[in-house]
Amino acid sequence: MDFDTVIDRRGTHCAKWDLMEPLYGVNPGDGIAMWVADMDFRAPPCVRRAVESMAAHGIFGYWGGDAEYLDAIRWWMETRHGWTVDPDWVLTTHGIVNAVGLAVDVWTEPGEAVVLFTPVYHAFARVIRAAGRAVTELPLAIEGGRHVLDWDAYGARMTGRERMVILCSPHNPGGRVWTRAELEAVGEFARAHDLVLVSDEIHHDLVMPGHRHLPTALIPGLEDRLVVMTATTKTFNIAGMHTGNVIIPDPGLRARFAARLGALGLSPNSFGMAMATAAYSPEGAEWVDALCRYLDGNRRALEAGLADLPGVRSMPLEATYLAWLDFSRLGMSEAEVARRFAQGARIAANLGSSFGTGGEGWMRLNLATPRVRVEEAARRLRAAFGDVQ
Repeated sequence: MDFDTVIDRRGTHCAKWDLMEPLYGVNPGDGIAMWVADMDFRAPPCVRRAVESMAAHGIFGYWGGDAEYLDAIRWWMETRHGWTVDPDWVLTTHGIVNAVGLAVDVWTEPGEAVVLFTPVYHAFARVIRAAGRAVTELPLAIEGGRHVLDWDAYGARMTGRERMVILCSPHNPGGRVWTRAELEAVGEFARAHDLVLVSDEIHHDLVMPGHRHLPTALIPGLEDRLVVMTATTKTFNIAGMHTGNVIIPDPGLRARFAARLGALGLSPNSFGMAMATAAYSPEGAEWVDALCRYLDGNRRALEAGLADLPGVRSMPLEATYLAWLDFSRLGMSEAEVARRFAQGARIAANLGSSFGTGGEGWMRLNLATPRVRVEEAARRLRAAFGDVQ
């Protein structure tokens, strides 16, 4: 598998590289794009062949017949995650952010609230607030250098307006793989407050060696309130095809979500269905295994490159390809840290505060790029913050 080749994505309508200058002030000519969560690697050959086959056919009509697609999902979840999924449980959306928006629309009303464990993927709060709902932030604590759920602090933050809780599993941006005990505690919390539990598991395949993702669906007793969201998009670097899955075991919950899909006239796009079907295959699995080993190497390269930078630490990365770097002990404002990233290091990266309470003083750095770029980014950061003692 080739993950080392540097591919020029500039001028290809690529958000990650073509928007880094207007958004971050970093010139793509000599800057490094390490913000938005997609990879600088080509999709696996099995996915590219599926697209090439469709292009060669030359007719791009409406998609019909999803049995092969659903069977690929069933095979992947069983083989990779030990989760037996009934194909009838699967509903297809225009990506996972779209799915979150639909879930908010289906299971909450304007003025009600959705619980987020922050810092967490910023699109959640954006979608919730755009829908006229409130966000109840439950900040994660840090123990042993990693995020943990702080149950002793959460009761006082609940308002009684909450109708849904969204769990990011594995966690973005902290990279946590939640344990069975932690997932059980989230389930107990959802039952105690009578919340629909939406588990966003889009990063579930991107797990570092030595760790294993546990699907929330394997926690007993959650069937009447659980909505699981997955996709091939992050795993195989095909986010542009905007195809996600909402897997709902409970018939009542599923019927409500399906009714909303129907009311909006949403249906899958043919390229997305074909690409996902091709990805969820033995060849795709082999590619993902190689990818995770490579990402783990990038993790180690960044940690080694920043080891001598005083006051800066990286949260241990258990999953995702997103490093979560703590600059809070440098005594700098977030604006100053951001300035040094953009002007000193010429790196476009995500501000920690954009992920909600608890993200202040942190930066998120995308490691899914050829290793030479990760090593160069570490050199630039050492130079940009080298005056800090």
